[in-house]
Amino acid sequence: MGVPGRIHSIESFGALDGPGIRYVLFLQGCSLRCLYCHNPDTWDPADGKPADSDEIMKDILSYRSFIRSGGVTLSGGEPLLQPEFAREILLRCREAGIHTAIDTAGSVPLSVSAPVIDAADLLLLDIKSFDDALCRELTGRSNENTLRTLEYCEKTRKPVWLRHVLVPGWTLKRELLEPLADYLSRFPCVELVELLPFHKMGEYKWRELKLPYRLTDTPVPAHEELEAAKAIFTGRGLKCLMKE
Repeated sequence: MGVPGRIHSIESFGALDGPGIRYVLFLQGCSLRCLYCHNPDTWDPADGKPADSDEIMKDILSYRSFIRSGGVTLSGGEPLLQPEFAREILLRCREAGIHTAIDTAGSVPLSVSAPVIDAADLLLLDIKSFDDALCRELTGRSNENTLRTLEYCEKTRKPVWLRHVLVPGWTLKRELLEPLADYLSRFPCVELVELLPFHKMGEYKWRELKLPYRLTDTPVPAHEELEAAKAIFTGRGLKCLMKE
């Protein structure tokens, strides 16, 4: 038996979570309650399926020829909530010469998360909002640990792809995006900014789980709004990708 953990699902040919074709392992459990979450079924750490690092690595290696151009991404949920499980998989992938990434909101304190971050090749870091009050309203938590995570990556020279969801009426505002872009421009570790337009593909899961969904009347962003948002980041010298 390897290190035990709990997983939500596996995507064996992922193309949206890091460079190249990737094996994406979605870990169970998340302490945030993002209003736009499209996987609320990952929240409860007691749900999902039991797994252990030995069986996961066996499965990863069976796809090795297909993920040669990419690697393995640990996502969730929040993968840093299972630090021992996540770190074991990352270290074993490193031994096998497989590129690794962690898709995280950085909400876990560095006292827990730093050894896991150190074991990864790339961090996909989601800043929910640079404004702390808005972050609390959107997620139920402060952005303090997220910003500290980015600062830690700068200190350790860990490459970061920064992710930010554009929600009309919430985060898709020039007065919020400009301070965020100014802040990110100070961090050479940020190799790419990925802007993610709000969508409602996960709304049905909220209904199935009998959870109140506050964004039913929130529209998806217009193309012109997205282009204006992208220009804010590129105007600060940041490489920016709009994932429409």
